[in-house]
Amino acid sequence: MKKPPSGRFSVPSGPIAAADGDCYASKEGDAKAPSAGTLRGLDWLNFFLADVQTGVGPFLAIYLAGYRWNEESVGLALTVGGIAGILMQTPAGALVDRLRSKRALIAAGIVVLAAGALLIALLPSFWPVMSAQVLIGGTSSVFGPAICAVSLGIAGHRLFDRRQGRNQTFNSAGNVVAAVSMGLLGYFISDRSIFFFVAISAIPTILTLLIIRPDEIDYGRARGAKEGDESGTPVEASALLKDRPLLIFLVCAVLFHFANAAMLPLLGEMLAKGKGRSSMLFMSACVVTTQLVITLLASWSGRKAGSWGRKPLLLIAFGVLPVRAILYTLTHHAIALVAIQILDGVGAGIFGVVSVLVIADLTQGSGRFNFTLGAVSTAVGIGASLSQVIAGSIVHHFGNNAGFLFLAAVAAVALGILYFFMPETRDKRFLNPAPGEPAI
Repeated sequence: MKKPPSGRFSVPSGPIAAADGDCYASKEGDAKAPSAGTLRGLDWLNFFLADVQTGVGPFLAIYLAGYRWNEESVGLALTVGGIAGILMQTPAGALVDRLRSKRALIAAGIVVLAAGALLIALLPSFWPVMSAQVLIGGTSSVFGPAICAVSLGIAGHRLFDRRQGRNQTFNSAGNVVAAVSMGLLGYFISDRSIFFFVAISAIPTILTLLIIRPDEIDYGRARGAKEGDESGTPVEASALLKDRPLLIFLVCAVLFHFANAAMLPLLGEMLAKGKGRSSMLFMSACVVTTQLVITLLASWSGRKAGSWGRKPLLLIAFGVLPVRAILYTLTHHAIALVAIQILDGVGAGIFGVVSVLVIADLTQGSGRFNFTLGAVSTAVGIGASLSQVIAGSIVHHFGNNAGFLFLAAVAAVALGILYFFMPETRDKRFLNPAPGEPAI
């Protein structure tokens, strides 16, 4: 199998033989435009799904700390969820590639996630929390590849840059609303009420799925196959292992998340010490700050990824991470710590958009987009889970500063590998659309 310089996979003969690049672009350009209702449904799905997922993330560390869980126990709980996600990411991506009913898969995941949140709220002891984390971690792995598949199936490669930026914008706006709501609920009612909020938020999330028309999600495009390919066999998964740029990006992504994953939970535990119930408000402020920055940057990142290329934006995202970790060691003032979260928003906002575009670039024409996205997420999940345990143990034995400096060193290594070894992946045949073309 040969892979052309543009990063697209091709097969010499057979049902998924790659089309000429210009022909591919023209076919996408001639495809029927999605309805306004479908696009609105995808917007609001990203918004409400953030409400469901936010409460079982950074707020969990503070919630468990309130029940006298120490740093290692909290890290173990977070790791269990991460392990469940690791085990499910690649199968989930393969399932998304194969399954035509993406909406049903997303709906099932939302229901299970809400059930896990209720279990944490009602039984905050060791085994129920661990069981809930398995449910939440396992089902959450479905959302990333499923949303990306729906988006690619609707927008196509030509408009995927903008669509992915728009997805991230609405997701981050939802995170802002959720974080503010959960911070207020935790302060004025109880920490437990946050998890009931998660369960309630599942209802409008599922309802938005009904707005997205399934006939407007092109099955072949959604899995990164040749345009119009509905039944062709995808390339062998082993072919992906021979793609050097993909492997380099995999290493960079793992190190990025290893350095990043533990920072906010460690910050939450640091804020929880000696501040009582107000710590939930501080965590809410941290999440809101991050998500506001992501909301402002996401659409911009999608547009610039088409004109600047992927690598310059990734260098910005990777570059702010070690700076952020070092700044955490220089102050313990709550307001300053919250302000540092601006850098978290810059890194997460760019990486969340551009990383998916890089994977779409490198798997174009393979029919394995979601499988690859899941496999990369599996590796990233390993890094993130190890980050929680290792950084938590370092903080437990040596203090907060040692933990943050360790994460800064890992982030610096990731930046170096990205700068020296990762090539640009943007396909020049799919530059940003002209201003007159429809907003996707």
